[in-house]
Amino acid sequence: MNHVRARLCILLLLVTMLGGCGIIDYLYLPVPEDTAQELWEAGVDNMNATNYYKAARYFTQLRDRYPFSPYTAQAELALGDALYLNGDYEQAMDAYLEFEMLHPRHEEMPYVLYQIGVSGYKSFTTIDRPQPLVAQGIEYLRRLQETYPQSVYAQQAGEYIKLSREILAKRELFVADFYWKRERYSGAWNRYTYVAENFGDLPEYQEYAKRQAELSYLRFQQQASEMAMRQMEGSWRDYFYWL
Repeated sequence: MNHVRARLCILLLLVTMLGGCGIIDYLYLPVPEDTAQELWEAGVDNMNATNYYKAARYFTQLRDRYPFSPYTAQAELALGDALYLNGDYEQAMDAYLEFEMLHPRHEEMPYVLYQIGVSGYKSFTTIDRPQPLVAQGIEYLRRLQETYPQSVYAQQAGEYIKLSREILAKRELFVADFYWKRERYSGAWNRYTYVAENFGDLPEYQEYAKRQAELSYLRFQQQASEMAMRQMEGSWRDYFYWL
């Protein structure tokens, strides 16, 4: 107890001697925020250490706290990279899209468009779900090819366009096959026809879709005829019953 009282007396003496200002400020004033440069360096250090989740946090803080800093544009782009490397492809795509909207003339735009497209492709999970991000990614990869044809990224875009279109074709065929197995031939025919007409760049999928479209149409016609016959037979039975 005497030690505690002694420490309190020393503290009170220091407060009296210094006017209380320095210690009180230290105890009660908020800790100064990191500067934009410090946040940038912390983010880069974590990227180099492959701690991408933590790096994304630093880049996000920099973007939000210092929107007009010279480091902000770099941080916005690095945020997309951190999320991408962390496997958060949908969030990465959003970050790259935001960068593209805010800095449409930036010198890194070929890279940004490429990353949007690849992130869209890598956002694919399972074939039984719609794939809007994959389709959106294709749009940006094609835009990259058209706008920056000499870019090294434009030369690499073609492979991801092909892979992404394969996903879309498989998705359509998955739904078409689902209808076919359940004898919903009209829906199957529409889906197969769509693939046959829109995926000429994927001949394997196109040929399968053409065959299945023809079969689905024949089954649909047969189904419709049988239904019409049943309705007609029912009408005649009703007529004779009335007589």
